[in-house]
Amino acid sequence: MGETASSKPLTIAIAGLGTVGVGVIRLLETNRDLIAARAGRAITVTAVSARDRSKDRGVDIAPFAWEDDMTALAGRGDVDVVVELVGGADGPALALSRAALDAGKGLVTANKAMVAHHGLALAEAAETARAPLKFEAAVAGGIPVVKGLREGTSANALTRVYGILNGTCNYILSQMEASGADFDEVLAEAQALGYAEADPTFDIEGIDAAHKLAILAAIGFGARIDFDAVDIVGITGVRAADIAQADTLGFVIRLIAEADIADGHLLQRVRPCLVAKGHPLAPVDGPTNAVVAEGNFSGRLLFQGAGAGDGPTASAVVADLIDIARAQGGPGEFGAPFAMPAAQLQPFTPADPGERTERTYLRFTVKDRPGVLAEITAAMRDADVSIESLIQKGRAEEGGEVLVAMVTHEGPEAHVRRALDLLDGSESLTGAPLVLPILAS
Repeated sequence: MGETASSKPLTIAIAGLGTVGVGVIRLLETNRDLIAARAGRAITVTAVSARDRSKDRGVDIAPFAWEDDMTALAGRGDVDVVVELVGGADGPALALSRAALDAGKGLVTANKAMVAHHGLALAEAAETARAPLKFEAAVAGGIPVVKGLREGTSANALTRVYGILNGTCNYILSQMEASGADFDEVLAEAQALGYAEADPTFDIEGIDAAHKLAILAAIGFGARIDFDAVDIVGITGVRAADIAQADTLGFVIRLIAEADIADGHLLQRVRPCLVAKGHPLAPVDGPTNAVVAEGNFSGRLLFQGAGAGDGPTASAVVADLIDIARAQGGPGEFGAPFAMPAAQLQPFTPADPGERTERTYLRFTVKDRPGVLAEITAAMRDADVSIESLIQKGRAEEGGEVLVAMVTHEGPEAHVRRALDLLDGSESLTGAPLVLPILAS
């Protein structure tokens, strides 16, 4: 008697043998029997591809077929699922992903940039091919937030999804908080420890978090994925003085990715915010990630854990493989990649953030001379911004730079923007103002 669908091993090919790819191989070997029991059948690596065949990766890849051209993995008859761990929004990763789905293979990816830019087209291809497409590892490492939103909150109308989605930024901000050091110094330390890339632009400018937010918004709200609609501000303007001032006021500073929906308008943005010390995101420090989802029946849900690393990310990849191994086939059993069929995802109109109301922390670097404070407060008055508190931070030397910080009462964001426009070009300001919203509880 031949093998049944439930006893035949699920065969996989892995493209990319970096830390995550090697982590997947190690996890499949270490937990082989447990994974087979939970999946209902064995999961077996049959082929791999990477840039350097001879590199010592600490695992034995000799039992696996090698493909110099990773796209060839999609055409192999001994492969059921392709695991894409190469990275990059376009190029070889996208070519392999398209080829795998076109060939009817399953696709598991950790590539948030590719999913954020091409997720809708890939979902359509997966549905056409009746093949699974899964990307749990693309958002928040080992935290099962994609599955949590797609399945765990599926009975709820979500109104808001937000959180800390980039471990590099969170490590830098929490280290600035702990040490009192400034941004550049802590960034250099993070690079030395491997928490930040040699070129950290995607992380510190908020782009990585924005990729992940676009994915969560699509799943959480049934939206057509729209990375270009995400408003992005990074953390490079945050100073040690801002961290200290936030602490005095009862806050910490975190890079927050946030999406909410109201009256058919979707707002997506990434920006550093002041977070009250009593908020569940405030104690999230180091390279940890956390996501909060608010549903109309579930209330507030918090997902928290390791946001990156070979172990947590490999865990998310293999969890997706186990889901695929359990299914017997068909789009109903695999589940829609974004919680509903691609054709039903809605093209929501981007919300105008200027209409939203919030309290704001504003920090100005100004020349130490008479009249500067009056100029700033006059701009606030003319823009109808009400000041809750104002602090002038000492003077370095006569005529030197002074920090002026203030917290506004709750009011429209457009008013704050108008005040900053009134101050644009002022000779009193020695640098661009820092605007940090206070995260609503």
